[in-house]
Amino acid sequence: MDYLHTDWAAMTGNDWQGVFFTVAAFVAMVTVYVLVFNPRNKDALNSQSDMALRDEVEYNNSGDKK
Repeated sequence: MDYLHTDWAAMTGNDWQGVFFTVAAFVAMVTVYVLVFNPRNKDALNSQSDMALRDEVEYNNSGDKK
């Protein structure tokens, strides 16, 4: 078990910053996965599926046709 031991007292500010950003990225990814794979959001996401192919003047900011 010594292999998995972490000396928390010896961690520098950069180490703590790395821990914070790693945990924040993990929480953000889980949140996005829950939102994307939630069946209630299917219609909203499907309406935006062709966003990259749309002509800018044809649609407004909400994705609806003008």
